[in-house]
Amino acid sequence: MILAVVDTPTAPPTLSALLSWDVPPLPVLPITGMFMAALYCWGLHRVRKKGIYWSPWRSASFLLGCLFLVLVTGLQVERYGYSMFSVFMFQHLTLSMTIPPLLVLGSPGRMLLRATAHHGCGRWILVAALIGLRSPAGRIALHPGVTIPLFLFSYYGLYLSSIFDALAVTVIGHVSMEVFFFASGLLFIIPVLAVGPLPVRQTNLGRMFDLFVEMPLHVFFGVILMMTSTPMLSTFAFPPPEWGVDPVDDQKLAGALAWSYGEPVALLVVLLFCIQWNRDEKDQSALADRQAEEDGYSELNAYNEFLKTIGTDTHRHR
Repeated sequence: MILAVVDTPTAPPTLSALLSWDVPPLPVLPITGMFMAALYCWGLHRVRKKGIYWSPWRSASFLLGCLFLVLVTGLQVERYGYSMFSVFMFQHLTLSMTIPPLLVLGSPGRMLLRATAHHGCGRWILVAALIGLRSPAGRIALHPGVTIPLFLFSYYGLYLSSIFDALAVTVIGHVSMEVFFFASGLLFIIPVLAVGPLPVRQTNLGRMFDLFVEMPLHVFFGVILMMTSTPMLSTFAFPPPEWGVDPVDDQKLAGALAWSYGEPVALLVVLLFCIQWNRDEKDQSALADRQAEEDGYSELNAYNEFLKTIGTDTHRHR
């Protein structure tokens, strides 16, 4: 029954047990990952058929994100995540911090524009995508005033309140939290790393500020978990005795994961953003040079004439 608590595995949480295949009771995210991968491969086939070059790195990034989405929610790790804080925290970090950048770097928006036909049903798909992109809801959802509080809530709002225990007792609640982690991670990273058209486009400095606001969030949360000497959540307070798992030690491990796993991923995202920033600056500079050459350097000539005028006036006053 979907509303009931899921059956936990009887075997202790070894690496082989965590990585064994076991279809979850509500496989929303594994099916989503497989569907996105299939759709992207179809788009890749269409793009190549048209003779359009598509970076293999983009394809590898997106498909790797889909693979991680299937594995982290489709293997038996999903069932252990119902009773172990460390396992659930690993899923949370992967869903919100690792998978979204991989998907966004795959440029699925550009793939949609280049692979979809501009006539027939394809035209209506593109129209619907553009309407959704330019809608007020899209502007609000991707605004930092929304994305950063959502990211904050996914740690401090859920874990430090009674909301988590209320949701975690059912399969629907558990999966809903995973979907929320995934969605909040996507909404946060899209304005930072996406290269396609967006309803709200921040400056590079603004996006860098958002990244540095987000980076310490999971670190401080990890410190809270590692310093707490009693179980914070009743969901993870009583793991099956046959597992031999101490809930306080497991909670400290969850905090260590929030620190050690989350920080390198965040730093890598900052590095990728800086590379994009540098590339944008070069592209804008090259574009400005081409425009200046096409109009005969009119702005530069006007500026030089202005300087000559100032020099002439100064000489007359002397």
